[in-house]
Formats: sequence, structure tokens, C-alpha cells
Amino acid sequence: ILAMKLRGSTPPAHDDRLPATGRGSDSRKSAIPIRSPALQPAPLVQRLSTMFRVPLATYRLQFNPGFTFDDARRIVPYLADLGITDVYASPILKARKGSSHGYDVVDPNLLNPELGTDADFDELHEALRERDLGLLLDVVPNHMAASSENAWWMSVLENGPASRFLHYFDIDWRPVTTAQGETVNKVLLPILGKPYGEAVESQEIQLAFDIDGLHFNYYDKRLPLAPHTYKQVLRECVHAMPGEGVGIEVRELLQSDETISNSRFLKETLWRIYEQSEEFRDSLNDVMVRLNGKAGHASTFDALDGLLEAQWYRLAYWRIATHKINYRRFFDVTDLVGVRIENPEVFEARNRKVIDLIAAGKVTGLRIDHIDGLHDPVGHMRKLQSRIGGDTSGKVQEQSFYIVVEKILAHDEVLRSDFAVSGTTGYDFLDAVNVVLVDSEGLAELDDFYREFTGLETPFREICYERKKQVIHELFAGEMRGLGKQLGELSLHDRNARDFVPADLLAALTEVTACMDVYRTYAREGELAELDCDRIRAAVACARERAGEEIDGRVLDFIERALLLQPPSNLHQLEHDRWAAFVMRWQQFTGRVMAKGVEDTSFYNFHRLISLNEVGGEPGRAPGFEPLSEFHAFNETLARNWPHTLNATSTHDTKRSEDVRARISVLSEIPELWSREVRKWSRMTRALRGDGVPDSNEELLVYQTLVGMWPLEPSEEVGVGDRLKAYLEKALREAKTRTSWISPNEEFEKTVMQYAGALLAHEEFMISMRRLQKKVAFHGFLNSLTQTVLKLTSPGVPDFYQGSELWDFSLVDPDNRRPVDYEHRRKMLTSVRGATPAHLLANWMDGGVKLFTIVKVLEARRRQLEVFRDGTYEPLTATGFVNGSDASRNVVAFSRSSQALVVVPRLTTKLVKAPALPLGEVWSDAILPIGGTWTNVITGERVIASDGALQLRDVFASFPVAVLERT
Repeated sequence: ILAMKLRGSTPPAHDDRLPATGRGSDSRKSAIPIRSPALQPAPLVQRLSTMFRVPLATYRLQFNPGFTFDDARRIVPYLADLGITDVYASPILKARKGSSHGYDVVDPNLLNPELGTDADFDELHEALRERDLGLLLDVVPNHMAASSENAWWMSVLENGPASRFLHYFDIDWRPVTTAQGETVNKVLLPILGKPYGEAVESQEIQLAFDIDGLHFNYYDKRLPLAPHTYKQVLRECVHAMPGEGVGIEVRELLQSDETISNSRFLKETLWRIYEQSEEFRDSLNDVMVRLNGKAGHASTFDALDGLLEAQWYRLAYWRIATHKINYRRFFDVTDLVGVRIENPEVFEARNRKVIDLIAAGKVTGLRIDHIDGLHDPVGHMRKLQSRIGGDTSGKVQEQSFYIVVEKILAHDEVLRSDFAVSGTTGYDFLDAVNVVLVDSEGLAELDDFYREFTGLETPFREICYERKKQVIHELFAGEMRGLGKQLGELSLHDRNARDFVPADLLAALTEVTACMDVYRTYAREGELAELDCDRIRAAVACARERAGEEIDGRVLDFIERALLLQPPSNLHQLEHDRWAAFVMRWQQFTGRVMAKGVEDTSFYNFHRLISLNEVGGEPGRAPGFEPLSEFHAFNETLARNWPHTLNATSTHDTKRSEDVRARISVLSEIPELWSREVRKWSRMTRALRGDGVPDSNEELLVYQTLVGMWPLEPSEEVGVGDRLKAYLEKALREAKTRTSWISPNEEFEKTVMQYAGALLAHEEFMISMRRLQKKVAFHGFLNSLTQTVLKLTSPGVPDFYQGSELWDFSLVDPDNRRPVDYEHRRKMLTSVRGATPAHLLANWMDGGVKLFTIVKVLEARRRQLEVFRDGTYEPLTATGFVNGSDASRNVVAFSRSSQALVVVPRLTTKLVKAPALPLGEVWSDAILPIGGTWTNVITGERVIASDGALQLRDVFASFPVAVLERT
């Protein structure tokens, strides 16, 4: 550009391919020029020898600055010895500095330097390759960090509509009237901790200059200046500079519109002058001091205010985000901005690095985060499979790539067959296996006790409806108004709807959205599946019933037609496209309402049995349901349609770990004892609860949490109090009842924390709680073994969250992201290989029995690869009686292709009293109707059928769970 200038040529009018975001060359690497989609290489199927690798078992690792590629490389031998075949990695692309999770990506074309170098990653890959381990990678197509480290985002803020990255982000450019009365399009940035005027006059927003140009600093946030606004600063400088030398060059910059519009040339020129000229340096520094105002003198901030007004963004108080934000966020997280991945150029830019890693054989599978946040999830997955080289018909075929999606399915919902994937990340399985451990009859008694103890009568479904409306108003009011406005524009072109009042349309749409009982529908290309139509009709019917006469039924009729894509026949194609665009936008929105209203609010307000309060679960399910029938039906569907889906029991997002849930579910087996103990605890600790804080519902949450998380060894009790308090703060804020993240009630929270501390110091309570907890923990250990075996043997790929191969009593994040002691696990693995089952059972509290079970069953999966990966699923029902009870209620049993047999106990409090194990003669004459000779893969024992049936006392002769191979 300098050479062109010297030759008299005109520099490019605008070039922001490499917007500067930090000092030095590294900051310029992040904005890689975009190649045209038409110039992309051929499908990867031509370059990969093995496209479709189905894992045998996956192990989730949470990468962060404290757990790097090098750390992962060191535990690869341990994972291979454990029987894991694929590391399941959290996002590894460049994220914000210090990111603990990697979902706040700032550059999708680089590996995260805080996790290690490219060479470090290659060493990890080599370690995996040597042991034939794959890498299932978590990728984030829906959003990026709205951060100064994100060069694409900085380009948009700096250059506004002229930015080449404008269409990368999902921004609704809305006219904003400035203080001068001008109307311009701006991005609203609600990042200020106080109202705008106060932030300016308290000097929290400071103008600064460095190698990357003029910018505003707001604490750790850096915001660029639009190139055309440099003139406002430079004019102040030239007044104090001589009319020759450097002064001339600065004046020439001011007079050249072409130069000013070329931000990179402008910044480089100014930095050169700044370094070389003391006069300019002093002048610019003086100007910045003057512009940054003088505390206590409001008029001295007018110039800074004017400079801020001239930018392509508007800084605002964070509290107005709910009402005025004009870019799509990740749920309600303001500093994560939605990406238009449906745009072909953006699709290529976001996926290039991942596809290159796949082409190099370094990534063998993908996990797609938050699929329901995308504009067109079905289309995205088809495009991705096509880009990689797979089939796009909607069913994964032999040459497709292994992909699973984070799709939260409602209790009665199944994954759509047109998703070009191998399945989900396993929340649906988690729910299915979770309820197996619940006594549906005992749940009825817990239901009565819950209502009596708390005085709460509101059904869970009603809580969900109310809380979804709450988050719409408190978190998503701006987005909802935007949808209402879009709907109003559609109504103008329908003669039967044009007279509807906008407020009525908005109210009716809010009702329908709150009544949706699934995360989203999947209209695409102007069409809706009949199942989606049924969901929409049901939501409208629900809204009609709830609203009664408050909403004109004709308004709901119109909304139903709009959501069902049934515009008037006389509309031209452009109007049809607008109807489709509205539905597509609404679909992206409903999932956010469901997630925040149900998972992150309702789950923290309904404490009947909190083991059921899990992502994808149904905490309010009516007592009397049939867990075994549901479980078998679910597994038969998996075997038939999604045999390679992931099966999870703990994840980085679960509300509590698998072992905590397994304990709490025991309470459904002992409802009378539990209710008696709770009443006693409540009486003895009444003095600790001041002014009804916590209330009885919150009190139940505390008791169940303690029973679930309390360590098995006294040495592990250190830090439990701090963990409990941190959990309670998060749980109460998520509940949004008496405190919240938006409006923390510090006095209320302080009182609860004092209560928690006093509770743990209350000797009488702790003695009583430990006594019950010891019994619950024993049966919880049996539940955990059952849960583990079912995960290992059901249709699908068993997934293990880091550290969960031993007992893990973690709560919701960040508690479940604490460092894992892999050296201890490595030593434990060595020791259990030489241990006897009897020794492991006698010492069950050290977790070795769980590790041993995992190892043995994974060995069987490897031997019987086809049986467990693609085999059929046949439910079996035990007969006979145990302790006078029908054995069919106490056993989960099924076979896989008649070659592997799985038999595990449930509701063990009905079988034995701690510390007795449910072995041998405990099972009396109960049988399992299947013939043949079998070998128990866990104990090595041979079990022979007699008269076409196996005796359960033989199946459970020496170990409480059984996986048998046909001999």
C-alpha cells in the first residue's frame, strides 16, 4: 500500500481482512483470508482410508490451561489399558484466554495455544495412533466469543456495514438515534456495569493508542475505533503540531478519505509516526488525556461521549440486554454471539481447521454442540457430511463420518431420522437408565410427602410453563419483541389478520412459545413434518386453553397458520419466503426458552426427588409409571434406529454426577424412612433457619444434596462445606425465585450460606444424617454398578466422563470440572486386575469394584464387537419371588443377539439390608427364562441353564451384577 501511495496509485478503499486485535504478529494470524467455497478441495472420502469409525467406548476429557495436550498424552496408556477406544475431547480450537471449557471460540482456524502447540497436538495424536485410539472432537458451530480476541467480531465493531465479516454474525442491524438526532445502524453492546453516563463520567471508559491503533479500554475489554472517527482525534493533535514535517504527514492523513478508510494502513502509519516523533507522541497523549475527561467535571466528557456516539456500536448497561440486544446470543450469555453457519462462506471458515484435522486422520469423529441453536440443524448436518465425504440421504451409511449431536429430547420425543448423524450425546439414554433406579411406587409416597412438607401443590408441568414465561420476560424480552414485530409484518399481508393489535400478537406468541413441550421444530425449505405440525397444534391448543378470553381466538388461529407455514393463497413468493423466515427464526428461539426455563430454572424449583432433575429428564413424571417397560422400549428403538449413539451417565453439563443420582434414587425405595428423617432434621435445625430462610423446598434440596454428595472416607470431607455453599449459590440463582444472576439477593444468599455452615456444624444433625447416608450410600453403590453395566451393554457407545471410572460425587459445574487424579487411577487399575471379586466387594468404598466392572465388560465388548455394536436387543423378564416380592421388579435383564446376556438388580433395599450383598440364596427360586451355558465375564464363573431357565442365585453367585457370554 505504501508503494502504491508513493507511485501515486490509490490504496484499496477498504481492507480489513486482518483486523488488528493485539500486539505483535500473533494477533494478525487469527483472521485468515476466506477461500471461495468453489475452490475447496474434493470431498475427503477420496483422501481418507477409514471414514466411519464407530468407537467401542469414549472418555470425555475437559481441556483447559490446567489440562493440556501434553497432559492428555501422558494418560493415553492408562485410557487404552482401561479399554477406551476414543478420547472425546472438549473444544480445542482457539478460545478466550483462560477459558475453562473452550466453548468461547475466538479463532476456529487455530488450535488453542493455551492447550499446547501444533507439535504438542501432533504428539498427542501419535500417542493415540500407536494404541489405535480415535479422537471424537467437540465442535461449536452456533456461536463465538464476542471478544476483542475475536478478529472477525472486532472487524464488525470497527467497520460496521463495511466489514467483510458482517454476515458472519447473526445481528439484527437496527437504527439507533444518536444524541445529534442522526439515525444509524449500530450493534448494541450491553457490557457496562453501570448506566452509560455513569460509566463515562467515572472514567471507566478510556481512549488509548498502541500498535493496533486507537481504541477504548473498558477494564479488560478492548473496543476499536471506526477508521472515519480517527479524524476527530487527529484534528485535536494537529492544532498543537508545527505546520511542517510530521505535522504535514498527519494533515495529509486527515485530508485523504481513501487513506482514512484503509484501517490497516492508517494504524501502521500512525504507529510509525508515534514511535519516531516526540512531538506527535506528546500531542496525541495530551489529546487522549483531555478526551478522557476530568473526574467531577461532567462537561469535560462531552468530547469522549461524542467519539463513542460515532462508533458502529453503542455501549450500554448490561441490564438492558434483555430488552434491547440486537444480536443472537448463546441462550442469555451476552459475550457469546450467534454465528450464521448457514451461510456457505461462514460454514467453510468455521469448519476448515476441523476438516483439515479430519483429512489428516487426527480427528475420527465429531460431537456437534447445541445443534438446536442452528438455523437449519438438519441441513447443517447434511452439508457437513457431504463436505467431509459422507452420505446426505439422512441415514448414516457405511462411508459416512461418525457424528453425534447434543440434542436434548423430551421424554416422549425421538431423534429425527433425517439427521445425518449416528445419534445423540446420550442425555436420552441417561434419562432412560436413570428411572430404572427409581421405585415408581415409592415415588407416589414421596409425592405425598413433598406436598405435605413444602405445602407446594403446583404440578411440575405447570412450573415449567410459568418459568418459561418468566425467562421470556426476564431474559429474552427483546428477542420476543423482535419475533412479535416480524409476526406483525406478516399479518399486514393477510386480510384476515391485518387489524390485529401488535400487543395481542406478541402476547399470543408468548403463550404459544411457553406451551411448546419440545425444544424446537424443524421446518426447512418451506415444509414441516407432520410430527412437527402436531407439536405446534398442541402448543396453540394449550395457549388457547390457558389464555381463555384474554386472547382473541382469531389471533391464535393466525399464529397457528403462520407456524404451520400456511400463508394465504394470494400471496406472492416473496411473502411466502417471509413466512418461512419467521418460522425459522422462531424455531431457533424456542430451544433457548426451553433450556433456560426448564433445565436452568424449573429443575431448581421442584425437589420431590432431585435425581430425576436431569437434562433430558422428566422430574414431574407421575407415580406408577413402568421403568422397565420404558427402558426396554427405549433400547429396542436404539438397536433398531441408532445403534451407534453415545450413551452417557455423567457429562460436563449434568446437574449432578451419576453416582450422586444413584444414591438419591434410593430414597424412592425408602420413602417412609426418608420422610421421617427429614421431619426430624427439620425440627432439630429449626433454630438455624432465620425468617424462613431457607424455606422447606430449599431445605429438601439441601438434605438430598448432602445425602448424595457426602464422601465415603472422612479424609475426603475437607472442602465439602465450600462445595456445598458454591452449589447452593448457583442452584438458588438458577431457581430465580428469591435471588438470580440478574438480581442477586445478597442478604438472602448470605443467610443460606450461614445456614449451610451451621448445619454441617450441628453435631446431632450430622450424626443422624451420616447414619442414614451410610445406608443410602451402600445401596447407591449397588445402583451405580447396575447403571454402569447397563451403559456398557445397551445399544450404543458407552461414554465415560473424566474421573467417573471411580466413585464420583460431583455436583453441577464447576464442581464436576475439578482436576482428576490419574496417577491414583492408574495404580488402582493395576491393583484391581490382580484382585478377586470378593476382595473388591469387601472394599467397595475405594471404587475399585466399579473400575474392575468397567474393565471386564469392556474386554467383553471388544471380544463380542459385532454383538454389542450392531446386535439385536431382546428384553427378558425374571419370574419367581424374592422376599415375597415379584422378582420381575428387582431385575433388569436382556440379551444381545442371543450371544450376550445382561442381568442386573434394582431396588436392592427390598432384597438386602446393608452391608449384606444381594448374592446367592438371596434370590431364592427366582429364574430367568433363557437356556444355554454361559460364562460370567466379570467373575469367570460358568452358569448352566436347567429346564430352559437360569437360576438367579447362580447368576449372582458371587457378584451383584452379571454380563454373560454364551459358551
